[in-house]
Amino acid sequence: WWRLDRALTPQDVYDSALVCLVDAIRHGTTTLIDHHASPNACLGSLDIIATAFREAGLRGCLCYEVSDREGKDKARAGIRENERFIKALTPPDRPSPSQGEGASPAPPPLLSGMMGLHASFTLSDETIEEAVGVARHLGVGCHIHVAEDDADVRDSVEKHGLRTVHRLQHLGVLGPQTIAAHCIHVNSRELRLLAETGTLVVHNPRSNMNNAVGTADVPEMVRRGIMVGLGNDGFGNDMFAEMTAAYLAQKMARADPQALPADDVVRVAVAHNAHIAGVSLGGLHSPVRLGQLAVGAPADVILVDYKPPTPVTAANLPWHLIFGVDGGMVTTTMVAGRLLMHNRQLLTLDEERIFAQARRHAAALWQRF
Repeated sequence: WWRLDRALTPQDVYDSALVCLVDAIRHGTTTLIDHHASPNACLGSLDIIATAFREAGLRGCLCYEVSDREGKDKARAGIRENERFIKALTPPDRPSPSQGEGASPAPPPLLSGMMGLHASFTLSDETIEEAVGVARHLGVGCHIHVAEDDADVRDSVEKHGLRTVHRLQHLGVLGPQTIAAHCIHVNSRELRLLAETGTLVVHNPRSNMNNAVGTADVPEMVRRGIMVGLGNDGFGNDMFAEMTAAYLAQKMARADPQALPADDVVRVAVAHNAHIAGVSLGGLHSPVRLGQLAVGAPADVILVDYKPPTPVTAANLPWHLIFGVDGGMVTTTMVAGRLLMHNRQLLTLDEERIFAQARRHAAALWQRF
């Protein structure tokens, strides 16, 4: 991935964002949290992605990946890109302060930002401390890959004398606005620390299987009350497929057919994801009310053309979602009351033009790669 990141141009950043957003709309994914890296096209890259989001009409929380792997100068450039982007967000993108009693509430933000950090093994203490300081000043959390591979843990112990989660806690990274992606190679003490700090964890089963790095202990996270959600790590935006993968992966990893009940999978994917996205978009004290059909909640709705072969009840709904429904059944996607797709026709993006443009530019990217 690092070679590919280095080869990206601003045009590639734009193309890849649009391709991703077409996929999201088609599969009924209305909010994305995107962690981006393009070290040779860093400045303004988040603006480019934000432009694609605005054209698509989707919600998103964006961050640039800070890492020391390309040297200190580019690490600092990454911090500045996050800082610049977050400061530049304006309503209706950015959460607004209270406007006083009687004033009409501002619409929930469509875009927000946070501080992106690659992973412990490519970050020095100095870089992490600087990034965390900026994030705190801006009132945002961090997004970081944590113990995805055992190499991350070994590196942390060898260089710093601490396991990954303990090192990140020591440097101030953890907390209720921080997203710790993966958390596969963590022990009981680290799980306790994640729970105590209220850190948000995101499980990415299809990506983890693809990279053969292991499977996070989601059942234990749920038992401990950790706010664990379901992500895709860029693997594709069919979250119904991700639910199925999460359900099956836990059975295989634990050699236990009852490892993660279906209702827990759905709660992680729906209620927990809504909380994580809501905090990421609106902040800890004014999270966006996603994942609910209620008066005053954002009108983010999808319609699914599902013809169940058996009756659907409250008791068996989780299994219908895991084994019956798939993203290809989504017919309509709406965000903030605006139709982005209706009867499988995209209304905000020109899919044919986007894919043709991406194919043309991909050939040049491959040459640089």
